[in-house]
Amino acid sequence: MASAASTSSVVRSAGEIAADIKLHHSIFALPFAVLGAFMAAAPPGGSGIDWLRFGGQLALIVVAMFFARTVAMLANRLLDRGIDARNPRTAGRALPSGRVTTRSAVVALLATSAGFVLVCLAFGFFYDNWWPAALGVPVLAWLAAYPLLKRFTALCHLYLGASLALSPLAAAIAVRPDAILAQPSLWLLAAMVLCWVSGFDIIYALQDIEVDRRFGQFSIPARLGKPAAMVISRLLHATAVGCLVAAIVVDDRLGVLFGCGVAIVAGLLLYEHLTVARWGTSKLALAFFTLNGIIGCVLGLLGIADILTN
Repeated sequence: MASAASTSSVVRSAGEIAADIKLHHSIFALPFAVLGAFMAAAPPGGSGIDWLRFGGQLALIVVAMFFARTVAMLANRLLDRGIDARNPRTAGRALPSGRVTTRSAVVALLATSAGFVLVCLAFGFFYDNWWPAALGVPVLAWLAAYPLLKRFTALCHLYLGASLALSPLAAAIAVRPDAILAQPSLWLLAAMVLCWVSGFDIIYALQDIEVDRRFGQFSIPARLGKPAAMVISRLLHATAVGCLVAAIVVDDRLGVLFGCGVAIVAGLLLYEHLTVARWGTSKLALAFFTLNGIIGCVLGLLGIADILTN
């Protein structure tokens, strides 16, 4: 009886954690990791993809992405639980509301961290590629440190962007370590993710301007005000589109399909900024989650399609 109750409690906590960290939002970075993996597996002038080998590598990359994002979000919730409790917008989250205990969240953090490290080791044992194992722990430390940045610098948005920008580079290293040196387009893709994520994280921070100012938290909107923050966000998103255009210029594998994706992304980002200008943060679910999820899927799918038909 006690065992059944304990199992039920674990399942309930796991469900609460999954809902709180919004696992479905993994769609932001995952398409870029998959695209980076395809770019590494089918280099310019190569003989094509070894599907038997690549299929296993891709499966491991997807699992690693799941663990990495979960670690990042759990670290965010744990480190920010005191801040979240003072913010009316976030007070209902699982930790500050008491639906999940700190101990349960720490156990989940340790378990998913271990899962990520094991996946990194699998690349060494199965594919003789030990770079993921060597870089796995430093990457986890980088991802987990993000919540600390907003305690002392408004550049926290760029740090978050850099964290997600690791996804195409890390995936390429996992598939073929020399790819990041031979393919400038991978770095342009990573730069795009950095600017894109930083830009929409600034928009997201508009919700908490007053709370951040009251409790001394750093964000670009809190430090510079909404008008200046929106200008910076627009410049970052314009730079993101420029990085995609540059990727097409330097990489012959990215052609018409990816170019159509870039046009769609430019249109969606414009619509995102018009929505925020018109409605403020009242329609942030549309501007932040829906549109940015579409951006990731469109670029990932069309980029992969271009590579496969090259």
